[in-house]
Amino acid sequence: MTKKDLIDQRLVKEAEQMVMHTHTRRHFLKESAMGLGALAMGSLLGSCGGKRKAAHSIAFDPAHPLLPKAPPFVGKAKSVIFLHMAGAPSQFELFDYKPELAKMDGQDCPPSFLEGKQFAFITGVPKMLGPQAAFARHGQSGAWVSEHLPHFSTVVDEVAFLKAVTTDQFNHAPAQLLVHTGGPRLGRPSIGSWVTYGLGTENQNLPGFVVLTSGGSFPDAGKSVWGSGFLPSVYQGVQCRSEGDPVLFIKDPDGMSRDLRKASIEAVNKANMQEYKEYNDPEILSRISQYEMAYRMQITAPEVMNINDEPQYIHEMYGTKPGRACFANNVLLARKLVEKGVRFVQLFDWGWDAHGDNASNALNIGIINKYRSVDKPVTALLLDLKQRGLLDETLVVWAGEFGRTPMMENRNGVQNPFKGRDHHTEAFTIWMAGGGIKKGATHGETDEIGYSAVSGKVDAFDIQATILNQLGFDHEQFTYPYQGRPFRLTDVGGKVIQEIIA
Repeated sequence: MTKKDLIDQRLVKEAEQMVMHTHTRRHFLKESAMGLGALAMGSLLGSCGGKRKAAHSIAFDPAHPLLPKAPPFVGKAKSVIFLHMAGAPSQFELFDYKPELAKMDGQDCPPSFLEGKQFAFITGVPKMLGPQAAFARHGQSGAWVSEHLPHFSTVVDEVAFLKAVTTDQFNHAPAQLLVHTGGPRLGRPSIGSWVTYGLGTENQNLPGFVVLTSGGSFPDAGKSVWGSGFLPSVYQGVQCRSEGDPVLFIKDPDGMSRDLRKASIEAVNKANMQEYKEYNDPEILSRISQYEMAYRMQITAPEVMNINDEPQYIHEMYGTKPGRACFANNVLLARKLVEKGVRFVQLFDWGWDAHGDNASNALNIGIINKYRSVDKPVTALLLDLKQRGLLDETLVVWAGEFGRTPMMENRNGVQNPFKGRDHHTEAFTIWMAGGGIKKGATHGETDEIGYSAVSGKVDAFDIQATILNQLGFDHEQFTYPYQGRPFRLTDVGGKVIQEIIA
């Protein structure tokens, strides 16, 4: 027997073994033993757990996974624009006015603020750092806003501030994951994935969940903050660009006509359908749906993602720079996307980590440029949505992943060369607007130097619960079965922040 005959014989045996593994009862019992055990345990836990609320039943059609669905109750919002300032902006230079902290500027930090506390970089005894901005009251609500946001100060009566947000994560990646997935570790679906799973989208020619990044880098947690986790992969965020092609490889290569592209996709999906008939895996149907949507996106996405055709007054309003990647362009694209029926638009703007170890991240130098870059476009977004009649049904969220310390950072016990603040978990500020959120409201308060929350304390789970509530979901009942138990975005926490709901 030749060497070739031996190789052929071995390949035949391997193929026969694969068939047996796929179709025999022994293989089934071996491979599914853990799953059967988990099902049995879930049944036991369900029978012993007392009364439980009925979970929301989501009709998942793998062949049409993004078809619009009605929420369990009528929500006030239809879509969400989430603006995340990656790196965590300082509340002391923007929204949380603390004149007492100004009086302590340059003094040694009291021991009570350090004992038993854990910081990312502070060691020894740092100096207190007063606000690096002047503040004034604005609007009928009298909200305090710093001089760094002159445009935003004109629209404070449209927003609700949460002044006592807390977290238990003081490193960027885990804190960002907690905000967006409900857990500080990898593997859980992002809030945008949950929303599109529950509601689908109103435009079948575009993704239901779109992600736009700026600032020159991804958030520290990477693409996991818009991943689908254990939900079907069709619900993960689709990253688009404000510079060049909106989606990589969206154009047909040279020599490929539109008809040839259609024929190639039909051929691929024919093979996928054969595979589905053999294995009955719903992910294969989702894959077919994604191929078809990608084909439709080739026509729709370039049109929607083109800001060049916007009138000049809109460009002046947002401060856009057509042809360049920047936050202002992304904000305008977010408005265009929700206007076209996209369900969830997630913006990440990197570069807010104000440590003060160099000039670019100093509160009184480089970070001032970040304030300027977001002030005008964020204000324009609220005004533009309002003038188009979209603000009432679009929930806008502005947030970071944690706050900054009232002390100046002294990395390794040595005072930094520039003015900066370390990561802080015990208090920071976010705001929401539109989508049924109370206008001109402020909920929560910190102590006189902004170190800790003293009233209205909320966390990431409360914010997630409130977002889902505005979309028509009870966060405790909105679940997905995984590993033998129902999972939810808010894990075992979360409470709707009723004080900011209109």
